[in-house]
Amino acid sequence: MTGTDTPPELGTGRAGTLPGRFEEHARAAPEAVALRWAGTELRYGELDARADRLAHHLVERGLRPGRLAAVALGRGVEVYVALLAVLKTGAAYLPLEPGAPDPLLRHVLAEAAPALVVTEEAHRIRLTDAGAAELVCVDRAGAAGTAQPAGPPPVELDPDGLAVVLTTSGTTGAPRCAGLSHRNLLAAHHGWRTVYGITPADRILSTASLEFDVFTADWVRALCSGATLVVAPRNLTLDRTADIADLPPLVAAERITLLELNTRTARRLTALLAPTAEGHPTTEGHPTAGGSPTTGGSPTTGGSPTTGGSPTTGGSPLAGVRVLTVGAEKWWLDEHLALQRLVGRPTRVINVYGLAEASVDSTWFEVRGLDEVPGGAALSVVGLPFPGARVYVLDPDGAPLRDGTVGEIALAGPGLGPGYPGRPEETARRFVRSGHDPDGRVLLTGDLGRIAEGGTLEFVGRAAGVVGPTDAGPTDARVSAAVAGTVSRAARAEARLRARPGIREAAVAEVEVAPGRRELVGYAVTVPDAPDTDGWSLTAALTAALPAGEAPAAVVPVPELPRTRAGKLDRDALPLPAPADRTAPRRSGSGKGYRGKGGGGGRSGGVAEAEPFLGCGVLLVGVPVAVVAWLLTGKLWPGSTDVSAVPAPYDSLFRVLYLFEWGSFGLGAVWLLFGAAVTARQGRPVGLSTAAHLAVFWLLASWWPQDNLYRTTRQWDWYAQTWLVFVFNIALMVSAAIVVRFLAWQPRPPKRP
Repeated sequence: MTGTDTPPELGTGRAGTLPGRFEEHARAAPEAVALRWAGTELRYGELDARADRLAHHLVERGLRPGRLAAVALGRGVEVYVALLAVLKTGAAYLPLEPGAPDPLLRHVLAEAAPALVVTEEAHRIRLTDAGAAELVCVDRAGAAGTAQPAGPPPVELDPDGLAVVLTTSGTTGAPRCAGLSHRNLLAAHHGWRTVYGITPADRILSTASLEFDVFTADWVRALCSGATLVVAPRNLTLDRTADIADLPPLVAAERITLLELNTRTARRLTALLAPTAEGHPTTEGHPTAGGSPTTGGSPTTGGSPTTGGSPTTGGSPLAGVRVLTVGAEKWWLDEHLALQRLVGRPTRVINVYGLAEASVDSTWFEVRGLDEVPGGAALSVVGLPFPGARVYVLDPDGAPLRDGTVGEIALAGPGLGPGYPGRPEETARRFVRSGHDPDGRVLLTGDLGRIAEGGTLEFVGRAAGVVGPTDAGPTDARVSAAVAGTVSRAARAEARLRARPGIREAAVAEVEVAPGRRELVGYAVTVPDAPDTDGWSLTAALTAALPAGEAPAAVVPVPELPRTRAGKLDRDALPLPAPADRTAPRRSGSGKGYRGKGGGGGRSGGVAEAEPFLGCGVLLVGVPVAVVAWLLTGKLWPGSTDVSAVPAPYDSLFRVLYLFEWGSFGLGAVWLLFGAAVTARQGRPVGLSTAAHLAVFWLLASWWPQDNLYRTTRQWDWYAQTWLVFVFNIALMVSAAIVVRFLAWQPRPPKRP
């Protein structure tokens, strides 16, 4: 175990709730700026008064303590007025992005079942169609709010009551709704304030979408500290058209002192700040002595302050930023160090790790005193727990492992939420009893890690991201030893792959390369025209560099790694590699390395990879089989192709038909022999892939025997005619239906327990 057993002092009664903490700052400094958006400002006193008026209106609409209200508003100040108003009624809020895809809106509304939805007229129809019951539109509630009494509604707020229901990103299955209490979030706030040194002088930039947990973390950090929350005009997570080049000028113009980015955005920022760098640092290693962080908010070397204040001037592209945190996905130590070098020592660059179910952030690490990544294995270091939090690395039986041993990461402490509202079975599977924790309860994360010397947590990988959803046991969702071994192997291969010259980004995941056969496959985002970055060369290099049995079955170059809505790796969208017997390359005439067909040259997996393979089959098998069909037609069905009684030019058209029948039969033979790999690579279930493979064969090959039998069968031979209908006509219809099902198939989300 790493962490502290000492819980923070969080207050009691109203003072122990989020609105109570906010109201303390509103009373102490009502003229302090609470929010900035698009050049406009909202002060603490005004924000408090507007939230009080809306809270009274929501009470009139039936919102009560213990109930849930969704908040579905766009970027701006109204969303913060609404969520504070909901909290002031004693209810909890569900952040809901109004522009989310319809399936996600329907899923979340059905899962959480909020009593009402706070939104605006522009979203009324869409939210109603998605399943929202009662709606309160803030742009029509303004007049009603002016007549409300001053002050908050006279309701008792419970520190242990739900404050927010967050929607998880869905990396381990369908998105879940996870609840957090006021006490949970104030415990997290205590950790952020202690480690980051947050004061009312800070200006915190929010770049996240309403639906993500970091949005809630941003406003809690700011408005429960008396600081200013600056809302970025563009959403850097969901808005893929947002230009990362706009971030440094925005930070400078708004005098930002603290901001959090997801890993993908941090990589984009690194590339922006180092435009002349080729690829990324390729050294591998782990922190030496002095590289581990200390708790309690100690600053990094180089004079970074521990409290908020005036922005620091200097040559840094993010001058004035005291703290820049990065999270949400695996961030390698060399990437961490590279960004720290680019922004300069006055800025503390911190890698954070956590889950929404445990109040967003549980551990933190900064490259304190580390100037380079020393030799050794590449790592992702997520450091020590925030004050009050506790972290364990467990074996499959739930026992803590000795330091240095890979196991499942488990989180505990006052930030641990109550679970998944309305899903007691799922809560019991993920939030399990533990005799090793003072509270007797830990959250199984599904992530693998190890505790290094000094209690520093190293992140190895996410089980669901490598092997996909697993069939967990009936009582809990522990990661098995076999899965832990696969994730560790994938992490080692990924570290080696991304260290290769010319590789911008890499991932290794287990995929079904053939029906019933799963292998690790590497994916590499390469620098254009870099030598030896084709699939065959990278596969061969990893095979040579790793111990026997450790290397992925293949490496597939891709222009970009597929991403989910949350910006995380989309494992289900990864392409499949070419067949193993086609990985040998042809030497490129450019002299820039290999451009083998086995995943190289930018063509990786899918039907495009199979086209040359099928083309060879047509020449070697299809043409001879078609010729045999031509020769056998007259022997098997004498007179079936006789067109002597057919007048010109129609006789020629019938001869064309016969050519097509023979050719289609030959192509069907090719498909029967070589098409199984193509259908298997499309990622459908094994049974459906097999049925589709045979259906396509029948659709191609059956015309030659069918038409000849019809032409030679007597019209009134009902036995033969019926036999032909069932063997050919109905079989063709069934085959077509199977192909339609194959093309239309989509994976279903996991069923609710």
